[in-house]
Order: sequence, then structure tokens, then C-alpha cells
Amino acid sequence: MITKLVMAGLLAASVMTTTAHAETLRLLTWGSYAPDELIKKFEEKYPDITVEVTFSNNEEMIAKLRATGGAGFDLAQPSHDRIFAAQQEYNIYKPLDLSKIDTSPMQSSLLDGVKANTTIDGEVYAVPHQWGTSGLMADKTKAPDLAGWGDLCDPKYAGKTSMRLKRTILLGTAFDMGEDPFAAYADLDKYQEILDKVAEKLIACKGNLKAYWKGGDDLSAMMLSGEIVASETWDSTAYKLYAENPDIVFVPPKTGALAWIDTFALPRKGEADDAAYKWINFVLEPENVAIMSASTGAIAAVNGGKDLLPADKKAAVNAAFSDADIDNLKFFANIPPGVEDMEGKTLEKIKAATGAE
Repeated sequence: MITKLVMAGLLAASVMTTTAHAETLRLLTWGSYAPDELIKKFEEKYPDITVEVTFSNNEEMIAKLRATGGAGFDLAQPSHDRIFAAQQEYNIYKPLDLSKIDTSPMQSSLLDGVKANTTIDGEVYAVPHQWGTSGLMADKTKAPDLAGWGDLCDPKYAGKTSMRLKRTILLGTAFDMGEDPFAAYADLDKYQEILDKVAEKLIACKGNLKAYWKGGDDLSAMMLSGEIVASETWDSTAYKLYAENPDIVFVPPKTGALAWIDTFALPRKGEADDAAYKWINFVLEPENVAIMSASTGAIAAVNGGKDLLPADKKAAVNAAFSDADIDNLKFFANIPPGVEDMEGKTLEKIKAATGAE
């Protein structure tokens, strides 16, 4: 009887200890950035951690964290240009402890760039995870001359092009019109003038478009069916379509593809920092990078990241980018306070004038 009581006591203590140390890692991230295969592998390696995922985008991440003062999540993945101003305005993140992150696998130029963009009062608020670009895609058998953002409005492709009404098309069109929108961030009156010109251009372009796309699935369907021959796109969508039809290629615009780096950042009131650091280090291990990139279609911000892409996506990247194209990338600049409101009003103006939903 005594033995049974002792055993029962030990078992109860063991359960209490396990429960006390169990924690949930709440990820706020992009769709495809937490594939089931990788979550399962992580939870097997760290059985005391359960991963809970909320898929989101830049605007929603900021809104969710702003609404809670940085609570509700333990690790977020905003793009590199969405941290500095958001932190200064809303205080939704906390500095990283870089001693807990193995940054040695990270591509130094991307790491240095993200640190430069996200350092506030000497503290670093983000490190890079994956990177990619926004630009154009075309069926090269039907739109072989497509080279710039403005070509989506070329009458020779009337009714056969598409775009998404988000800030990317505003910026791309501005560059195509000979402006530098990122430089104009320092003078918001100048930036408003640029936005007004861009709005006029895109409103006039409405008749050239088959439709505005909202997600990768509807864009893919239009391209694969031949309803459209060209579109503004994320490169990852074009890479996936290349695997199904090698005539569909990503086209870096002549003014430079717009490049983003999605990051790792800690919400200010997160409750599982140690688990967050474990996840960061885990997904940067080469075998896990390969799983992640197969899911996202993006390139990991690690040394040799392109080589860790699946073979079909690696071929698509090589078909799209020359060394000159990579040298010509336009990395999104930090967004100053007020800019997103200006862009939002411009997009609403375009939607109202074109009947877009």
C-alpha cells in the first residue's frame, strides 16, 4: 500500500511538473509560413511546447498587436519595412536578445539590412527569415515584350491583364512613371503628388484589365486558363505556375522588382520568448529551410538559400532573375507615419472610380 501511494504521488508530481513547464507558442505569421510538417517536427523535438498559428498579413498583424498593446502572440513575422514606424507609434514589439539567436546561417547583407531598418535606440527588433519580390508575370508566348509595370496598361493586352489593388501596384507604377516613391517619403506633400498621378494612371487602366485579383488562387486560375496573359504578382505565385506551365515566368520590371524581407519579431507582451527563440533557430536549420521554402515558395534569408529551394522553384528563379536583375532590386523602405493612410485613401479613390470591390 505504501509503495502504491508513493508511486501515485510520484506520478502526480510528474504530471504537475509536465503541466507547469508546458507552454504554447503563438505564431502570428503569413499563410504557408507554418507548414504542418514543420510544426509536427518542432513539437516532436520540443514536446513541452505546443504551436498555435494565426495566419495574417502586414496590415492585420499591426492592427492585432496595436489593439492589444502587443499581447496575444509570442512571435510575429512582419515585413522589414513594417516595424520601425509601428514600434515608434504603437510600442507593440520588444527588442531581441541576439545572443539567443544563431545568426551565423543568415545571409549577412540581409541580416545587416534588417538590423539597420529595425534598430531603435540601439536595440534590434527583428532578424530576417524569408525574402522575395513583387513584380510581373507573363505567358512569354503571348506577352513576350512585357517589361515594365506600365505594360499592364498597354492596349495590345487589352482585357488580358490583371493586378491587385494594394500598395505594391502604387509603388511599382510610380517607379514606372519615373518617380522614386521611397525618396518621397521624406516629403509627404511630394508623395501625395505622386500618388495622385498614379491614381489617374490606374483609373485610366481599368479598361485594360480582365479583373483585379485578390489572392494567389484566383490569379493562378486566370493565368493557367489563359484568361489573362500578364499580371502584377508575387514572385512565389509565378514560380508555382512555372512548374505547371514553363511558358509562365516571373518578370522583374525594368525599374526593379520590389523586394521584401519577412522577419522574426517579438510582440511586446509575448509570454513565450524562449519558445520563440527555439522556433527561430529551428526553422533556420538547413533541412527545415527546405521544408519551409517548399511551402512558401520564397527564398530563405540564409547562405545558399536559393540552393535549398525545391528543384522546380530553383529553376523558376533562374528563369526569372539575372545577376543584373538582383542588383536592381528595390527593397521596400521603412514606412513613415501617415504614409499608409495616404496610400489607403488613394486605393479607395481608385476602387470608387473603377467599381472595384
